[in-house]
Amino acid sequence: MTAVLPGERATDRGGGTTADFADFVRMSLPGLLRYGHALTGNPHDAGDLVQTVLEKVGARWAGVLRKGDPLAYVRRSMANANTSRWRRRRREDLVAEFPDAVAAAGHDRLEHEPLWQALRALPPRQRAVVVLRFYDGLSEAEIAHALGVSAGTVKSQNSKAMATLRARLGESG
Repeated sequence: MTAVLPGERATDRGGGTTADFADFVRMSLPGLLRYGHALTGNPHDAGDLVQTVLEKVGARWAGVLRKGDPLAYVRRSMANANTSRWRRRRREDLVAEFPDAVAAAGHDRLEHEPLWQALRALPPRQRAVVVLRFYDGLSEAEIAHALGVSAGTVKSQNSKAMATLRARLGESG
């Protein structure tokens, strides 16, 4: 590896710079963590999700830049990675012996909020659409581009999610 002198920019193999990636991370990290929190349901898993996706994206940053909007690419990667994580966790883990003590879980201040509970209960794609639409303020076209689906899919997923949220929150309210 060659040293980078002050004022120079380190360039990865594909032509994108590591400084560009660092700037992207610095500017996008708060929003990505919020999005990850809404996708996963807690801030710790959100941090893990963001870190995992940014590690993969950073390794091929130049290719991501050639695809167009890197933020949309990262959001889509986060949604896909979260879905994969969710599918893996659904599998049953068998253990030979029961643990002696239950591990203490961290306290999430949103744990008992009705809206948060209802949002967490949505399927991953519906949750992603709701978060991107109402939390990040993206348009239907931007959401479709970020998730790699059609605008019609975004509309139908949003409609189903809103109906589910209204029903769940109407019951508790």
